[in-house]
Amino acid sequence: MNLSFKNRIALHYMIATAIIVAIIFSIVFIVVKETMYNNIDRDLTFEVSKHSGEIKLLNNTIKFSNKAEWEEIEHREIQINPVFIQIMDANGKVMDKSPNLKNDQLSFKDVNKFGTHFNAFLKDKTIRQIQKPIESKGEIKGYLIAAMSLESSIMVLNKLRNVLILSYLILLSVLYFISRYLAGRSIIPIKNITNTTNRITKNNLNERVDLPIYKDELYDLSSGINKLLVRIENAIERERQFTSDASHELRTPLSSLRGTLEVLIRKPREHAEYKEKITYSLTEIDKMTETIEQLLVLARLDSSSNKLNFNETVLLPTLVDDILLRNNKDITFKNLSIHLKTDTTKDLLVKKYYANLILENIINNAIKYSKDNASIHISISSSKNRLICKIQDEGIGIKPEDISNIFNHFYRSDALDHKDILGNGLGLSIAQKSAQAINATINVESTINKGSVFTIIF
Repeated sequence: MNLSFKNRIALHYMIATAIIVAIIFSIVFIVVKETMYNNIDRDLTFEVSKHSGEIKLLNNTIKFSNKAEWEEIEHREIQINPVFIQIMDANGKVMDKSPNLKNDQLSFKDVNKFGTHFNAFLKDKTIRQIQKPIESKGEIKGYLIAAMSLESSIMVLNKLRNVLILSYLILLSVLYFISRYLAGRSIIPIKNITNTTNRITKNNLNERVDLPIYKDELYDLSSGINKLLVRIENAIERERQFTSDASHELRTPLSSLRGTLEVLIRKPREHAEYKEKITYSLTEIDKMTETIEQLLVLARLDSSSNKLNFNETVLLPTLVDDILLRNNKDITFKNLSIHLKTDTTKDLLVKKYYANLILENIINNAIKYSKDNASIHISISSSKNRLICKIQDEGIGIKPEDISNIFNHFYRSDALDHKDILGNGLGLSIAQKSAQAINATINVESTINKGSVFTIIF
């Protein structure tokens, strides 16, 4: 059914209540019915016990001893709910009966099939009967039958049933409108949430959902939506900043390249000058190429679908050796001492693609920011089934207030003070994204002019 949320709440509430009320009304009806039958059966049992002493056995006949008194009582008194009494022999033949039966007689049934008390009919009227065996010397001589009318009781039960059914229908109708009204009031906060979220676009992400007064599930929902909006706003802001920084990083070498080429074509120049400017232009192109490649790596890391494609593993010491070999030219140029130490015999396998991005960028930074003739210490150990790779340099260090920002795109600590050190601030961003892809962590400790320690926990 295509019902609104409010109507569905009202309908479900009504159905649940309808089932409960139906069970309660049924129990009430059954209890009243059983109580009525129990009272009638108790009265019948009393009548049978009372008249059992008024029976006399003569040869093969069974008679009432005071039947004349019954007839006199019937002439003097009007019985509202008369009791019918009848005696039958063992074969079911009527031997005697109370005067109020006149020409009628009570039905005889096998008590083994119908029980002591059962319903029957007299002149098309429902009656309640009881049959008690009449015994003499251990032998059943006949049966004493007593009966009372059930018409008034059935009338009361029918009225009770009709009242309960009518009350049930009225109650459900009233309950539906009440529950619909209450459901409408209950979803007001949801409507407010819907209206607020419909107004929010990328241009007004600072708007938030009003929190309900009571700290219930709707409060948690509103709070969760606000937190989600904060994350989205921060992500879009980072995206805008990233786009701006990327544009700046690419625009600067392009402007420099354009200026250089414009100077070259203004007039003929010497071969050496052409060679110098072209070499400079190629250097700028290499910088842009490196930046673009790193941006592509970041885009690939942001795509969760690609994470499943890089599951090849490699030994961590082997990977470190390969990275040091690729950077051997810079290591030799700065006369750096590399100290590699492995303090574990456990499985040293790591995911090659991501671990290479992490270690390549961190080791490259350690080399780039180290002073000449300094040392770089690389240690590999294990703790609680995790591999730990620690890279310690003796470089320029990082300011304490800048450590929290070094993993941001294009961020470089004191970049203006170190113009001679090439870089665009994307290396550590790539390392952090790679670490997140394999649930690794990167911790940083640094002291200005003494060096930095990067600890990678795989």
